Amino acid sequence: MRAAAWAGTLLLGVLLVGCGQAKLDELRGYVEKVKARPPGPLEPIPEVPQVDTFVYEPGNRRDPFVMDDRTAQATMPQQTTGVAPDPLRRREELEQYSLDSLRMVGTLEQNDTRWGLIVAPDGVLHRVRVGNYLGNNNGQITQISPEGIAITEIVGDGPGTWREREAHLTLKQ
Repeated sequence: MRAAAWAGTLLLGVLLVGCGQAKLDELRGYVEKVKARPPGPLEPIPEVPQVDTFVYEPGNRRDPFVMDDRTAQATMPQQTTGVAPDPLRRREELEQYSLDSLRMVGTLEQNDTRWGLIVAPDGVLHRVRVGNYLGNNNGQITQISPEGIAITEIVGDGPGTWREREAHLTLKQ
C-alpha cells in the first residue's frame, strides 16, 4: 500500500510539472506579443478653466482680514477660576449616563474599601469607589455611605467659566 501511494504521488508530480511547462511557454509568448505592440496615444491634459478675479472694495465696511476689537476679545482665552474639568482625563463607563438614570442598589466592603453598587440604564451592575467619575457633568465620587453616594460635579457657568456643585445618589430599595 505504501509503495502504491508513493508511486501515485510521484506520477502526479511529474504530470503537474509537464502541464505547468506548456502553460508557461504560452504565457511567455503572450507577454512578448504585448511588449512588441506600439504604445497608444496619450489623452491630452484637460484644460483648466480660468477663474475670474474679484476685487474687494471695502468702502466703509470692515476689512475681513483684520480682526476688530470685539473679535479679538472673543478669541482671547478666558481666565479660569481654578475649577475646570480635565480635558485629557480618560472618560469612565458611567459618564455616558445622566445621574437621573443611574440607580444605587447597595454597597460592598472589601479589604477596607467601600464600593458602591450602581445599575446603569442598560441593566449592567457597576462597582464604583471614591474617586471614580459618573454622570454627564464630570461628577467625581467624594463619599460612599450605606445610604448614598456624594458626588461633586463641575458644570459650566458661562463661556469658559466653571463651578462645582454637589449631587447625591441615594439607595433605591
